[in-house]
Amino acid sequence: MLIRAYREDDLPEMIAIWNEVVEEGVAFPQEDLLDEISGKDFFAGQSYNGVAVHDGKIKGLYILHPNNVGRCGHICNASYAVSSKNRGLHIGEALVKDSLVRGRELGFGVLQFNAVVETNIHARHLYERLGFVQLGTIPGGFRMKDGHYENICPYYHTL
Repeated sequence: MLIRAYREDDLPEMIAIWNEVVEEGVAFPQEDLLDEISGKDFFAGQSYNGVAVHDGKIKGLYILHPNNVGRCGHICNASYAVSSKNRGLHIGEALVKDSLVRGRELGFGVLQFNAVVETNIHARHLYERLGFVQLGTIPGGFRMKDGHYENICPYYHTL
């Protein structure tokens, strides 16, 4: 598997994978799906987009961008999406590791996750295994697709 920067011809697969995670409603805060135009603009607006490619197909992706501006502009944020038919193959781990390297290369000093859903056990175990530190718990910080609220756990990793 290769992790590389996205290309414009990757956009249809990236949009499909992103929308799958948004539609699941259990990990991303976004509720609106991307279309060809909004997807192109969304991904173009990131500091970096990495895609996991195997056998010529995109299996997952990540976005990397500043978490804030000015005096906090050295902190970046990332989101990861893996196609449901490719989960459990350590693609997410490869994407997270790549984002740590890319974040450092782009001059960021910290990678912070603002809203990891507490019940997203697989992601939380991965982050902790890779050295991320949980900052606490925000009660009821994430509205699930079915309308109930789950706690969120912010994490950070120095780069």
